Amino acid sequence: MIEIKDLSVVYDNEIVALNHIDLKLDKKCHVIVGQNGSGKSTLLQTLVGICEKQGDIIVNDMILNDENLKEIRNQVGLVFQNPDHQLFMSSIYEDLTFGLINLNLSHEEIEKRISEISQYLEIENILNRSAHRLSGGQKRMAAIGTILVMNPDIILMDEPSSFLDPKARRKVIHFIQNLSKTTIIATHDLDMALDIGDEVIILNNGEVKGIGKPEDILLNKELLEENGLELPYRYQR
Repeated sequence: MIEIKDLSVVYDNEIVALNHIDLKLDKKCHVIVGQNGSGKSTLLQTLVGICEKQGDIIVNDMILNDENLKEIRNQVGLVFQNPDHQLFMSSIYEDLTFGLINLNLSHEEIEKRISEISQYLEIENILNRSAHRLSGGQKRMAAIGTILVMNPDIILMDEPSSFLDPKARRKVIHFIQNLSKTTIIATHDLDMALDIGDEVIILNNGEVKGIGKPEDILLNKELLEENGLELPYRYQR
């Protein structure tokens, strides 16, 4: 579980990215929606200690601070919006092994995890390839693999449907729907949010403007328009 108490993030002493947020995120798929600049990415990055913050974040009963940061990052995995920020080794296999080596796992355990995850994500055929030679969908699944192979309790994903063609998008949606972990997804894709979410949170100007069941939030045209959003595409006429 992640508990957020009075969380604020301010850039350059004047740009308020997050403004006194209080949330509890536990054992389901929470989807954070909002227009560009609403604070979605900042919130995810703050949950793993990337951004300087005011207020408290508690992850599985641990306060997010310098002392607990390493353990929290072992328990919370972030899939960045741009897969190129996550895939930096000369092959996907090396990207998958990077974090595992830092855990001092045995060669046998590393090979076991890579085999299981690559089969699960159907990326066995790209393990020896460079990310620069992959499609957007292949990169996205490989980036997800670098997190899943670490077996975190909580998975964060920033715009997981970006860079994807329709087929790859459907595959990612199906994957998220079948995850048996607490997931927190930041997205501008309201159709996807409706498909995968157990709870939807609207952010606008760094503040929570709505929270509830997907159908209650994402079919509320007035609420969406107040926060710079439109109805999911399937409901537009």
